[in-house]
Amino acid sequence: MLSLRYSFKGKFVKKFIVRIMTFCITFLTVKLNNDSGGFHYGEWNDSQLQPTIQKLMKGYNRYLRPNFHVGPVEIGMSLDIASIDAISEINMDYTATIFLRQRWRDSRLVFPGNESVSLDGRLVSLLWVPDTFIPDSKRSFLHDVTVENRLIRIFSNGTVLYALRITATIACNMDLTKYPMDRQECTLQLESWGYNIQDVQFYWTRGNDSVKGLGTLRLAQYSVESYHTTVSQAVYETGLYPKLVLHFALRRNVLFFILETYVPSTLLVVLSWVSFWISQSSVPARTCIGVTTVLTMTTLMMGARTSLPNANCFIKAIDVYLGICFTFIFGALLEYACAHFCTMQHQTIMDVQRELLKEFEESNSTSHLVTSTPKKMQPQTQPKDTTEQETTDQTVMCEGDEPVAEKKEKGCGLSSVKQMSRKAASVMSVENPHNIDSHARILFPMTFLLVNVFYWLYYLLF
Repeated sequence: MLSLRYSFKGKFVKKFIVRIMTFCITFLTVKLNNDSGGFHYGEWNDSQLQPTIQKLMKGYNRYLRPNFHVGPVEIGMSLDIASIDAISEINMDYTATIFLRQRWRDSRLVFPGNESVSLDGRLVSLLWVPDTFIPDSKRSFLHDVTVENRLIRIFSNGTVLYALRITATIACNMDLTKYPMDRQECTLQLESWGYNIQDVQFYWTRGNDSVKGLGTLRLAQYSVESYHTTVSQAVYETGLYPKLVLHFALRRNVLFFILETYVPSTLLVVLSWVSFWISQSSVPARTCIGVTTVLTMTTLMMGARTSLPNANCFIKAIDVYLGICFTFIFGALLEYACAHFCTMQHQTIMDVQRELLKEFEESNSTSHLVTSTPKKMQPQTQPKDTTEQETTDQTVMCEGDEPVAEKKEKGCGLSSVKQMSRKAASVMSVENPHNIDSHARILFPMTFLLVNVFYWLYYLLF
């Protein structure tokens, strides 16, 4: 009985101790939550700030801009271009990573001393900050690895430094008429979203020196030629707003396109000229060279347009050059077609001329045999056949036995037939078709060289 009693008391004591511990833990948790005011990680209140910041935040209203009843707030801007990742001619934009730094003076944040206070970026929710935005931005985001890339620094005179790291895809209107020897003017604009010029004023802190990083950038196809900054105003229906603009000029590196497009297309044109030195009788060889170069040039033209916008309003410099090369290659193919046609035509006319001469000689020899027999066998005592005999003699003499003067008048002789044949041959064909290739060997290279000189002078100097 005693053992049962002692075991029962032990179990009761254990349950009582567990209940007391549970009650204490619950009480402490509720007490901590009440003391902290429901604080969670990432949120701030005055009790967690330094004593200096607690005094600054006392009575501070982050919804009112500085100098609310005095005048506009002057906000200085500076940029550090970390990188320009991509420049797209198809979408007409560029992607850049920038460090944007903004400075303004807030008299409500003045504190004694000469030191500055750097705050956690999450404290930005306790301060007034400008509503700066990029109007031409298509996509943009604030970097947040490992934390949001923000910097807040407060100086003793009330100056606030607010820095951000942003990656933005910004529109850039491009003129591609001289592509790939073009020069593009792009801009980076900064405006105020809600505050007009009566509330805030933007300015570059150090003029053109406010922008850094552009001079040291290394891009794949471009090089930064120049840049400058301007201050202007954006005009909208709701009023005038402050605006800062960074202008920078990009010059495309043409060496890549010379090696990729210009040199191969030029070599294709030179290859098409090889057919001028091949015999006209080698029809398969010359036809194969002409067709192959035409098809290869067509493929090269299609490949050069894959990285460009499909806009009919742009006739680019590279399109002009490829069109010139295609014209010369196609012209070389047409040259062989014309030369071959003239050769065949010349052969046909020469064959016809030989047949005409042969037929004339045969008919002339037959007429001599026919007329010589009646002259010898005809009796001289028949006067009534005299007229018929004279007519027959005149007919035969017209065919071959007339004097030279009568031959010229009537054109019945051998020389007249030859002369008529040569005139027909000169009208209907080239006298020597092989001269077409001889002239093409000089005419095509000289013309192509002259066109290249005009092409490069126009697009490089104008």
